[in-house]
Amino acid sequence: MSQDDKLIDLSAERAKRVHDLNEKRLNEVRQAFEQAMPLGKPGKKPKNKPKKKR
Repeated sequence: MSQDDKLIDLSAERAKRVHDLNEKRLNEVRQAFEQAMPLGKPGKKPKNKPKKKR
């Protein structure tokens, strides 16, 4: 049984590695997109016009 404790689930390890690679690629694309089209910081919302009194 001591050898069973040392066994590695290769499919789970591969899934983690693939996930990490996809995450890295996603972050690179996200950074490139932000450099190409930077998002402006949201400004203050314009205040509503004062209502006319009758």
